[in-house]
Amino acid sequence: MNKNKLLSMAAILACITVIAGGLLRVANQDSMSLTEYMQSNSSPTPDSSTPDPLPAETESPASPVPSSASEPDVSPAPAPSEPLSLLTGASLNGISQLEQRTELEEGFYYEPISDKLRRYMTGISYPAGGKEDVTPEITFEELCYLHILHYDFHGNPTEGELICNAAIAQDLAEIFYELYCNEYRLEKVLLIDEYDGDDTASMEDNNTSCFNYRTVADSSSLSLHAYGLAVDINPLYNPYISYTEAGTEVIAPVSAQPYADRSAGFPYKIDTDDLCCKLFLQHGFIWGGNWNNVKDYQHFQKSPAEAH
Repeated sequence: MNKNKLLSMAAILACITVIAGGLLRVANQDSMSLTEYMQSNSSPTPDSSTPDPLPAETESPASPVPSSASEPDVSPAPAPSEPLSLLTGASLNGISQLEQRTELEEGFYYEPISDKLRRYMTGISYPAGGKEDVTPEITFEELCYLHILHYDFHGNPTEGELICNAAIAQDLAEIFYELYCNEYRLEKVLLIDEYDGDDTASMEDNNTSCFNYRTVADSSSLSLHAYGLAVDINPLYNPYISYTEAGTEVIAPVSAQPYADRSAGFPYKIDTDDLCCKLFLQHGFIWGGNWNNVKDYQHFQKSPAEAH
């Protein structure tokens, strides 16, 4: 048998072996077909036209399907809103009085007192009325809510609020705006209701305030604070000083003792050279520091006749 016949027989045997292996896999219910088997045992030819798949970690995420540009915007128009405030009065009034608001500058405005704020004040700074209480000589309609900005003792701009007589609201807005522009320091300006209507507690906390339906200290006469026509500025540093019949000095609040000597120099003292005093006097207010029988260095007021 020559060499060529031997090579032919070897090739035939090899083919028979491959085919028999494939048939055996099919018989054993292998999922791979004969053609697949033959392909898996052959070397694939690289195809440069087909890019390699991206690794799993580098595959780009599917882009969200954009909404149709033709779809109409059916979202409701936002309702007017007021910036959130930590102040009680500002929160209770909200934007309920917006149509009746008078704004001097941003952050400086006055407006009527809302029903919510009235309910909050009633029984504290404003009498509840009725048989067991005093019938007030002033109505809520004669008062208004005043919002201001001021610099605190740390030099930070912050919010403040007062209830005042509507007749002096414009005056106060202008005065406090000028104080703010000059970075005049007021430690805090909160409603007296935050102190349960307690004037002494408010003074001890050096709180600048206006309306509080109360009498003059050691008197049965109504204070002009009861009409919203008086303002107390930084009261701890500018105390109320009265005298007994024996001539003994009485200082209120008691903790203001270090500031009773007005010849001494200290911060936040109100005198005739002080910007705050000058502004109130320019607007026609009376300063309690000019009184003879008592000295009320924190106090500025307008009489009802002058206010109107």
